[in-house]
Amino acid sequence: MSERSLQDVCRSIALSRRQVLGGSVAAGGALLWGASAARAETRPKPARRTRVAAGAPRHIRFHRFEGIGSWASGTRQGVAVTAAGLRIGTPTGTVHYADPIPAGSPSRTYDVASWVSPVQRSGFALTELIASWNADTPKGTWVQIDVRGRAEDGTQTGWFVLGRWCRNDPDQGGAIRRTSVDGQGTAYATVWTDTLHLLNNHSMTDFQLRVQLMRLHGTSATPTVRSLGAMASALPDDTTVPVSTFTLGRERILNVPTYSQEVHAGHYPQWSGGGEAWCSPTSSSMVLASWGLGPSKADLSWVQPPVDAQVDYAARDTFDYTYDGCGNWPFNTAYTGSYGLDAFVTRLRSLAEAEAFIAAGIPVITAVSFDKSELDGAGYSTAGHLMVLVGFTAAGDPVMNDPASHLKPDDAQVRVTYKRAQFENVWIPRSGGTAYINHPASVRLPRAPQEANW
Repeated sequence: MSERSLQDVCRSIALSRRQVLGGSVAAGGALLWGASAARAETRPKPARRTRVAAGAPRHIRFHRFEGIGSWASGTRQGVAVTAAGLRIGTPTGTVHYADPIPAGSPSRTYDVASWVSPVQRSGFALTELIASWNADTPKGTWVQIDVRGRAEDGTQTGWFVLGRWCRNDPDQGGAIRRTSVDGQGTAYATVWTDTLHLLNNHSMTDFQLRVQLMRLHGTSATPTVRSLGAMASALPDDTTVPVSTFTLGRERILNVPTYSQEVHAGHYPQWSGGGEAWCSPTSSSMVLASWGLGPSKADLSWVQPPVDAQVDYAARDTFDYTYDGCGNWPFNTAYTGSYGLDAFVTRLRSLAEAEAFIAAGIPVITAVSFDKSELDGAGYSTAGHLMVLVGFTAAGDPVMNDPASHLKPDDAQVRVTYKRAQFENVWIPRSGGTAYINHPASVRLPRAPQEANW
């Protein structure tokens, strides 16, 4: 089998940001720069990222806002707290906004209302943060998610934009083109696509989230933010981790359909170059389908050819116009969340933690990075890739739905079993154990550990 270039395997995924920022790569050295070299050129030098010493504890905590009591704890300006979530009540002002892409897009005026969380403390000095949200954005509405924090020296940072999001593109009736925001770097922190990174040995002792709800000026529509979360972490610069003990004790494989991103090679190149780059929306589509959810037949009528058309649909509706890819992590969980799932981005510390989700019937989308020699049976290398953990063998090896599917355009190739120690080491140290969690409210999450990362 010939090995395709890294750029072709999964251009869309933002995972290579962690290697770029940390200045570390897997076996193969410069190989890991392949998928995002063009975008990396506009970012600060890797050496600036705040590092945590190898061997330090893996600190991860997930902060969640959901429900009337939770929303009521924040500061509201023009926001109504309802049983459905945060909504615009009486707007407090207007903003003028033009899509950055294409250049020269006309500016439009939006009414705005906002909500700011109470100060959040994780119990450790955080060095990275990823927010995620579930929201409804009817025609003419959108939301912006921001974060600010207090550095270890007492300095209060300004607000950083973590995403401007609406469910649909303008040609579907959406208000804006969903986008991350580049060029936010300060001496303390920056945002690379969807992740706040502390710089120059700084850390944050606490933080606040802000939601800004927008609607076209003079209209009565409102977005509804059903939930908001933030994963804060301080992870060691370990290049390897010891294999975790298999605690499930039996074979357990969930019924998750298999979709290959390779089937979509050449489809709709305006979204990250086409299907060969669609590992993230393909993984999200598999998980949606496992819950019996996804776009309707009418929704998919525009997709040609209509093979696993929900993947093409998801690529369009997860595409980040500034990142120029479909691998924005919270844009994927916002997409799956739009079908009624509770969907969020977090990090797990080991496969042992992931076993609790499989036991609860919840598949886990994992962000990995590896050279071909590091993951037996994969048959390719990647600077960043998403695949779905669907279960474990009786021996504790992870059973994956890998949408790169041995680089073959065949859904039957997608299910593969990887060696536990190998998989754990291309996931935990490479992306920090980044994972998408998607479940309906009727399926409860497993009990979280003391330092709760879900």
